[in-house]
Amino acid sequence: MFDGIIAYLDSIKARDPAPRSRWEILTYPGVWALAMHRAAHWLFEAEMFFLARLVNHLSRFLTAIDIHPGAKIGRFFFIDHGFVVIGETAEIGDNVTIYQGATLGGTNPTSGQGGKRHPTIEDDAIISLGAAVLGPITVGKRARIAANAVVTKDVPEGATMVGIPARPLLVDATDYQKPFMPYGTPCNERFDPATQQLEILKCEVEQLQKRIAELVETKQAKAPRKSA
Repeated sequence: MFDGIIAYLDSIKARDPAPRSRWEILTYPGVWALAMHRAAHWLFEAEMFFLARLVNHLSRFLTAIDIHPGAKIGRFFFIDHGFVVIGETAEIGDNVTIYQGATLGGTNPTSGQGGKRHPTIEDDAIISLGAAVLGPITVGKRARIAANAVVTKDVPEGATMVGIPARPLLVDATDYQKPFMPYGTPCNERFDPATQQLEILKCEVEQLQKRIAELVETKQAKAPRKSA
């Protein structure tokens, strides 16, 4: 157990350059929130729902992080700062990082979609600050959700998503191959979000022009020919 705690603290230090020791990491609200969630989840699985919620509310009061007791969380999960919300049926893999203000939200059960209502976040994914991942979708392994992005559809493995609604970016291979990307966003001279958005728009315009040309060609082919 002690070795597991040390490994967890070292995994955080590898992703956050700020702490100077493991003792400092022990003061992080995300560490306390996860520890209290483990207890709340154990109570939830034992169907002691009131006690699970009590621990959940105490954790939210102390850390400003709200993790529903029913959420399933893997190893080495790191919440960098607070004000994170994670819903009941969310599932989080190993080595996932979530930054402040992010939400793993769900669909409304009164709409007829019960059961699995919240997202599944696979191993090594990064959810940046202010991002919202909504509904029973899957964020693939090593995917990056950029700041303030709103994700409502499945995210492919290794994709970097930006915008509202979120769309994939073309990311340089040197950035793609990095084991960890702070805030889930490439920050170097090769990355310009405005340029990337223009490239996406240009691609969409080209696709629309191609589609219009196909429709015109089909219409002309079906039109009756005039006799000489």
